[in-house]
Amino acid sequence: MSGPLDDIVVIDLSRALAGPHAGMMLGDMGARVIKVETPGHGDDTRGWGPPFVGPEDDPISTYYLSCNRNKESITLDLKSDDGRDTLTRLVRHADVLVENFRPGVLDRLGYPTERLHELNPRLVILSISGFGHDGPEGGRAGYDQIAQGEGGLMSLTGSGPDDPQRVGVPIGDLLAGMYGAYGVVSALHERGRTGRGRVVRTSLLAAIVGVHAFQGTRYTVAGEVGRAQGNHHPSIAPYGLFACQDGMVQISCGSEGLWVKLAEAFGIDPATPGLATNRERVANRDHLIELLDAAFASYDLDELVARLAEVGVPAGQVRTLDHVYEWEQTRSQGLILDVDHPTLGPIKIPGPPIRFDDNAFAGGRSEHLHPPTLGEHNASVRAWLDRADADG
Repeated sequence: MSGPLDDIVVIDLSRALAGPHAGMMLGDMGARVIKVETPGHGDDTRGWGPPFVGPEDDPISTYYLSCNRNKESITLDLKSDDGRDTLTRLVRHADVLVENFRPGVLDRLGYPTERLHELNPRLVILSISGFGHDGPEGGRAGYDQIAQGEGGLMSLTGSGPDDPQRVGVPIGDLLAGMYGAYGVVSALHERGRTGRGRVVRTSLLAAIVGVHAFQGTRYTVAGEVGRAQGNHHPSIAPYGLFACQDGMVQISCGSEGLWVKLAEAFGIDPATPGLATNRERVANRDHLIELLDAAFASYDLDELVARLAEVGVPAGQVRTLDHVYEWEQTRSQGLILDVDHPTLGPIKIPGPPIRFDDNAFAGGRSEHLHPPTLGEHNASVRAWLDRADADG
């Protein structure tokens, strides 16, 4: 499987979402990712549903399918002699180990960082926790929605200050996985110079704070505490969701030039006192929303989007996921993969969001692998270890 990371072997000890997402990202780029699972039930997400698909006596979670493409699966009881021996062999021949146990669990299993680097000094270790590996609350269990709340994201999301809402996907987990994969690739690059691996640490809390963006500096520099205010931007206007005859349209006027184009196209004087500058429009947002809702009221959605495109104002509709996956633009970007699953047969799954110039399909490999069934690669991984041990 060609790809930028096709000479890298990853041992994925993680479960649920943050660690598996990081491992999947590395697998998308061509790494060989060996997912280590508990015999019998495997990754927690194998039981997360509905929806489940496939045979009633062996149902498959679509949640699990979302975060485990491009991996192999081996089952190991890490409390048994065979499980520990096999994991030790895997560590010796790996480049990366991914884990998201609570801090201290891997140590208690007999694999503290010092031992891992004794077994393999070149090993890069990605360790993902809920709230960090140290500090006064470093040992807390991490679940996405709890981290979204504790990290301030829910206070910025919702219809208003009294309506905190979680993001509709487990964004803390996903971001921690992304930051983790970014750290792993950086550590692998450094290893090329030093010959030694290192530990990369991130957490759900760190990942969420890491994307506060302007809301972060809004507080740390200006002393303002951002709060949820629905579908309109706190610092740019008009920038948000507006009503039309048969639906809703999103508009983004990020410059004064775009405001002039929008206003003139819909019969509004762009120099109207209170609307002439972005600062004024933010201060008078409610009045601005009323003006634009009135201006758009006679347009149907398709007509309005076309008119906005005609005058050069960035705009778009709010699609449901069925429309997103049937949209030709989505398909043109390689964001849907066709894979053959040993139980389900041919299925379509969301694909990686990165493309390279020599590959029309998303991801860095020439062929994508289905999310593995539990223990599907027990024999092949052990055979590879035998060959690797023999080669020294």
